Amino acid sequence: MSAPLTSRTWLWLFLLVLGLAFLVNIGSWGPLESSEARYSEIGREMLTGQDWLHPRLLGIQHFHKPPLTYWLVAAGLGAFGQNAAAVRILPILAVLLQVLLVYGLGQILFRGDRARSLAAAVIYGTLPVVLISALNVTTDAYLATLELAATYGILRYYQQGGARWLYLFWVGLGLAFLTKGPVGFVLPLMAVISFYFREKQTRRPFTKHHALGIALFVLVGLSWYLYLIAENPAFVRYFLFEHTVERFANAATFNRAKPWWFYVVLAPATSLPWSVALISRAVRTPWREVPQQWRNVLVFWVVVPLIFFSISKSKLLLYVLPIFPGVALLTVYYLGRLTDAVLFRWYVGIVALYGLLLAVLCLLPVLLTVFPGIPLEMSPFTVVRPAAGVIVLVLLLTLWDQVRIAPRILAATVVFTAALLLTAKPIMDQNELAFNGSRPLVEFLRQHQLTKRTVLVYNELLPSLAFELGKLPVSLYDGNENLHRETQFEADETWRRNLIMLPDSRQEPYLGSLLVQHPALLVKGELKEERKWMLRYFTHHEGLGKWTIYW
Repeated sequence: MSAPLTSRTWLWLFLLVLGLAFLVNIGSWGPLESSEARYSEIGREMLTGQDWLHPRLLGIQHFHKPPLTYWLVAAGLGAFGQNAAAVRILPILAVLLQVLLVYGLGQILFRGDRARSLAAAVIYGTLPVVLISALNVTTDAYLATLELAATYGILRYYQQGGARWLYLFWVGLGLAFLTKGPVGFVLPLMAVISFYFREKQTRRPFTKHHALGIALFVLVGLSWYLYLIAENPAFVRYFLFEHTVERFANAATFNRAKPWWFYVVLAPATSLPWSVALISRAVRTPWREVPQQWRNVLVFWVVVPLIFFSISKSKLLLYVLPIFPGVALLTVYYLGRLTDAVLFRWYVGIVALYGLLLAVLCLLPVLLTVFPGIPLEMSPFTVVRPAAGVIVLVLLLTLWDQVRIAPRILAATVVFTAALLLTAKPIMDQNELAFNGSRPLVEFLRQHQLTKRTVLVYNELLPSLAFELGKLPVSLYDGNENLHRETQFEADETWRRNLIMLPDSRQEPYLGSLLVQHPALLVKGELKEERKWMLRYFTHHEGLGKWTIYW
C-alpha cells in the first residue's frame, strides 16, 4: 500500500483483481439467448465444419456480421474446449486490453500524468456497461478493443511520430471493419477530427507509410467481403444495402426498434455512478473554462456518436460502447478540477451507494421470500460474497492510512466491482432459464437419456440448445419471424433437414418420419391448437420454467 498512485503497480494490480473477478466460475451458466448464444453456436459450427469463410447458424449460412468474432469464438473453443467458459475468455481478455488502452490514451491526453491515467482506466474498467460487454459474447467487446487500438495508434502517431503507430491505426481499423463493418470507423474518425478541430496542431505530411497503411487496411478489412462478392455478386447489395442502409434506417429489418431517447437514458444509467458526477460537473463548469482538447473529447468522443447511434433505427445497448472511454476520461478531467474537500462529498455518496447495493444483495434471498412475484431464485449461501465485499470495503477504508480522497474512491470502486462480479455468477447459474439459457433443458434431456434422439424445437430459434447439445436440433417454424431464415445463398435444399416450415404441407411427410422415431419436443408456452395433433406421438411431458418437454 506504500506505492504512490503514479506507480504502474496499481494498474497491474487492478487488472489482476478485475481479471480474476471475471474468470472465477465464468462457465457456470451456458450461453444466453439471443446474441451470445448465436455467436457461440456459429463459432462451434465453424470449428466443427472447418469452413472459415461461410458462417452458419443451425446449419444455414449467416452473413449478418463479418467473421472475425466467429473466428475468435472458434479459437476459444479450440483452445479451451467446447464449453461456455471457452467462448467468454477472449472477450474478457479484450476488455482487459481496453483498460490498458484507456490508460494509454490517458497518458496522451493528460500529458503523461499516470495518476489520472490510472483513474480513467479504473473508472472505465468498472463501468456496468463494460462489465456487461465482457460477460456477453458479441461483436461489441472486440469492436471496442480494435477501435481503441486504432485511436491510440493515431494519437500516438500525431503526438510523437513513428510509423509503427500509424500501422497500428490502419490494422486496427481493418480488423474493426472485419468485426462489424463501417461502424468500426466511428471512434477513430472522431478522434482524428477532435485532434485537429480548432487545435493548432501541425499536420503530418502524407508518406509511403500512409500508402502502405491504407493497403494493409484493404487487405485486412476488405478481403473477406471481396472474396464473397467474387463468389456471388449478389453480396454487393446484401452488404451495402440490407446490412448497412437497412440496418441503420429500418428498425423492422432486424427487430431492434427503440425510441430515439433509448441511449440518452440507458447510456447514463449503465455508467453509474460516474455519469452523475460527469453530467453534474460538466453542467456546472463554464464552457469557456474547459480547454479546447476536452471540449473536443466531449463533443466528438461522446455527444456526436451518441447522436449518430440515436438517429439509427436499430438500437442495442452495446452499440454505444465506444463512447465510454471518452466518458471515463472526461470524468477524471472534471473531478480532477475539484479540491479534496469537494471530492470528499462525492466519496461519501459513492461509497454509500456501493454499501447500499451490496446490502440489497445480502438481503435478496429474504426479499425474494417476502415478494414471491419476483421471478428470481437465490441461494442463502450466495450472500456470503456480497457480505465479504462489505467487510473488505469497511476494513480497507478504515485501516488504510491513505489521506488523499481519489485513491480511496478508486479502491472502493474496485472492491465493489469485484464483489458484484463474484455475486453475479451464482445468480446467473441459479436463474439460467429465466435469463434465456438452455443448459437446464439439456441437463434434463441427459438425465432422461434423450440427447441421442432427434430434438424438435417448436417455433423458437434456439442456438443455445444446439451449443449445449453439440448437435443441431430441428426447428419447427410456425410464425416466429426469428425462424424465417435467409436461405438465398444455400447451394441446395439440405438446410430443410433442420428447419421445417409447418404451414408448408409439402414438409408434412418429413415431419411425420421424425415423429415416429420418438424424438424429444421442446415447446415454449403452448402449441397452437392446429398443431396439438403432434402430441399423440409422445407419452411423457414435464415443465421447466416456460418450457415443456415432451418425449
